[in-house]
Amino acid sequence: MVTKSRMLEADLRALGLHLAQWRKVRGLTAQMVAERAGITRATLRGIENGTGAQRWDSIMAVMRVLDVARLVVDATDPLSTDVGRANAERILPTRVIPGRTSR
Repeated sequence: MVTKSRMLEADLRALGLHLAQWRKVRGLTAQMVAERAGITRATLRGIENGTGAQRWDSIMAVMRVLDVARLVVDATDPLSTDVGRANAERILPTRVIPGRTSR
């Protein structure tokens, strides 16, 4: 049986708390978010409590309803950090942009 680490559990609880706070800041009830995200109220409760094994598509649907999905997706872009950009130049292939010539 696979067990979650304490750090993972803390991260899931923090993410759930933040999503619950976004829901409240937006003036939405749990029922409204669940319906708009196409999930059950119990699934939303699990996400907001950081418990259970929620599917990524359910979590992303909730974030989309709360209008924070783009923030989360952008936050994981390695090219948005100095470390990511520095390593990307070394590791990732050069992008070819049609109509542009390199100097």
